[in-house]
Amino acid sequence: MESSAVPRAWASTDHLSIVWCKELILATIRAFFDLIDENTRQITEDPKKRMSVLNHHFVRHPGKIFEENPEAFTELTGDFMWIEVKTSKWTYSVYNDSDGKYFVFPLASHRKSYSHVYCENSMLDTSSWIYGCMDSNSSMCLEATDLSWRAELLPTIKVVILKLQDYPSLSHIVILVPPTVGNKFALDCEFFKEDSRTVQLPVTNLFSFGLSSSKILLNSTGLLYNVQLQHFKQVYQAFRIHIESHCQSPKEKTSVYRLHIPWSHEDSVTVAKVPSSSEISAKLHVAQPGNDSRVPVLNIYSSSDCQYEVILKTSFLQILGQIIRFHAGALPVYVVSNILLTYGGQLNTLISTGQCSEFSLELVRTAKPYKVEPIISIVVFLQGFNWFREIRDSLSLPEVDAAVLSSQDVWFPLVSLILFLLGTGIAYWSGVFFSVSLRLFSTLWLILIRPTVLQKDNKLFTYRRLCVMGSLALVSWTTCGALAVFVIYLQYLFKVIQLHVNVRAEKNTLNGDSDCSKETSQNSSTHTVKNRSLIDLTSEPTQSLSNSTTIAETVNSLKIHLTILYLFTWIVLLNLPSLVYWFKNLRYNVRLDPDPCRSTAIILVCILEILMNSSTSEVKSSKLLKIAAKVPLPLSVAMLAFGRMHLYKVPHFLTFSLLLHVLCCLV
Repeated sequence: MESSAVPRAWASTDHLSIVWCKELILATIRAFFDLIDENTRQITEDPKKRMSVLNHHFVRHPGKIFEENPEAFTELTGDFMWIEVKTSKWTYSVYNDSDGKYFVFPLASHRKSYSHVYCENSMLDTSSWIYGCMDSNSSMCLEATDLSWRAELLPTIKVVILKLQDYPSLSHIVILVPPTVGNKFALDCEFFKEDSRTVQLPVTNLFSFGLSSSKILLNSTGLLYNVQLQHFKQVYQAFRIHIESHCQSPKEKTSVYRLHIPWSHEDSVTVAKVPSSSEISAKLHVAQPGNDSRVPVLNIYSSSDCQYEVILKTSFLQILGQIIRFHAGALPVYVVSNILLTYGGQLNTLISTGQCSEFSLELVRTAKPYKVEPIISIVVFLQGFNWFREIRDSLSLPEVDAAVLSSQDVWFPLVSLILFLLGTGIAYWSGVFFSVSLRLFSTLWLILIRPTVLQKDNKLFTYRRLCVMGSLALVSWTTCGALAVFVIYLQYLFKVIQLHVNVRAEKNTLNGDSDCSKETSQNSSTHTVKNRSLIDLTSEPTQSLSNSTTIAETVNSLKIHLTILYLFTWIVLLNLPSLVYWFKNLRYNVRLDPDPCRSTAIILVCILEILMNSSTSEVKSSKLLKIAAKVPLPLSVAMLAFGRMHLYKVPHFLTFSLLLHVLCCLV
C-alpha cells in the first residue's frame, strides 16, 4: 500500500526525502490510540475491531472520529434554519456566520433523472454534515459516514457520493451547515448520471515509446469526472498523464486529481491550481487479478465552467524503471551468466588456437542472448503440458523461475532480453574497471617493491597449501563459510596482482634485452676482428625466444586467472550478506547456524587454493578440457532457469564449473 493512498497522508514518502512523512506518523498514532481496549488498556485482541480501526485510518476516512458502534440513525435537532433546495446543482459559501442551517434536497423529483448525488465541503474538520432522511420530519436520518456511502477525505475537500438506487426508502438529503464564526464554509452539491460523468481512455501501446498518445477533452459542467484507463492491467505498463486545465472565469480555482487502482491500495493524489498543467505518473505495483474486471480510474474533482484536456503517453523510462523495480534482484544472475559464457569461450579459444583471448573481446563474441533465451522460452512453453510436468517431477527438478513469474503476471519475454543486455553491459564495463584497477595496483607494486624473477612452480600441492586448505576449511566449519571464502578471495587477488606485476616486469626486461641484442649485432658486424664464438651469437636469440614463449604462456594464464577471479568476485558478493550477518551477531555466537554457504565454502577453498597456482600449460594438455569448455553454456542456461528467484543457487553452478577446471589441471 502506498502512503499516498492513506487519508491525510496524500503525499508520497519521498516528498521530503525522508523515510516517513509526518502525516503518516500522525495517522499511525491515531490508529494505535483507537486500537486500545478501554477495559484492559492494551491493544484490543478483537480482530473485527482491529480491521475496523485500520480501515478507518488507513483505507477510508469518512472525516469523523472513529466510533466502534455508531448509531445507525440520528435525530436532527437544534436551532437551525431549514431551507429547501429543489435545483439539481447548488453552491453555498459563508464566512463569519453565527447561525447554523439545514439545507434539504427532496429526492422524489431527482430519482428518475439522476443516479448519484455528490457533495464536497472545503471545511475538513466538520463531522456529520450530510444525512439521508426517511421522512419529512427528519426524525430518522442516516449519517453519510455509513459504510454504504462513499464519504472520504481528500486534500482541501471532504466528499460524499451516494448512489440513489441503494437507498430507495430515503425521502430527502439534509446538509448541515454549522455556525462558522471565524471560519469559511464552502459547499457544492449536484445530482448527476454516472454514465454522463464516465469516459473511457484506452492506454497507448507498450511499443509506442511515447510517440503516440491517447487524448480526451472534458468540458466540465459538473464537480466530478471519472476517466477509465482501458487495458491498463500489467506491471510493466507505465504512462505519463498530462492534464491541461483552463477556466472561463479569471478567478483561480483548485482541482484534485486522483489515480485510483481498484484492486490494490496504491492511489496517488495531485492537487493543482486551475488553470495549470499537471503530470501524473501511472504505474502498477500489483497486476490485475484474473478474476477482477475493474479498471484503473482517474478521478477528476473538477471546477465548474473549466475545460480539462487529458493526454496519456507511454513512458519508456518508467517501463525500464518497472523492469528494474520488479526484476533487479535477478540482474546479478544475468551478469554472472555473461561472465560464465565468456569463460567458456576463453577455454574454447585455448583449445583451437593454444592462446587465451582477452576477456572483453571474448565477451563480445560469445555472450549472446540467443544462446540461452530460446531454450528457457521453450521450457516455459512446455510447462503447460501435463506430460512435461510429469517428466520434470520424476526428475525432481524445480519449476522454472520464468514460469513462476509468468503465473504472477510480472514476466514477459522482453524482460529477459533487456536484463541480459543490461547484464552484458555491466559485465563489460565492470571487467574494464577490474582490469584498470589491477593495472594500477601492479604499477604501485612496481614502484614500491622490486619485483621478483618470474618462476614456474610445477607443484600444485605443497604442505603449506594443504595446511592453508585445512585451516580455511576449519574456519568455514567452525565460524562462517563466507569468512573463509572472503579470505581465500583476498589470497587469490594478491596472487593475481603478483602475477600481473611479474608479467609486466619480464616484458620490460625482454624489451630491454631485445634492444641490447640489436645493438650488439650491429657492433659485431662492424668490428669483425673481435673474438666472439658462433655459439654466443646464436644463444641470445634462442634465449630471447625462450623467454618470449614463457611470458606468452604466463600472459595466457593471467587472462584465465582474471576471468576466474571475476567469477569468484560475484561469489563473494552473493555470500556477503551471510558474512555481514555473522559479524553483527558475533558477540552472541561464533558459529553461524544455519550457514547457507558452509559446504560450498569448503569446496571452494580447496578448488581455489589449487587454481591460483595453476597455468594454462597444464590445462591445454588435459583430456577434460573439451568437456570443461562446453559445460559453461548449459550451466548458464540452468542458472537463468533456476537462479532468477533464488540467488543462493548461483555459487553452486560456478563451483561446478571451477571444479572441472581443477580436474583439467590434475588429469
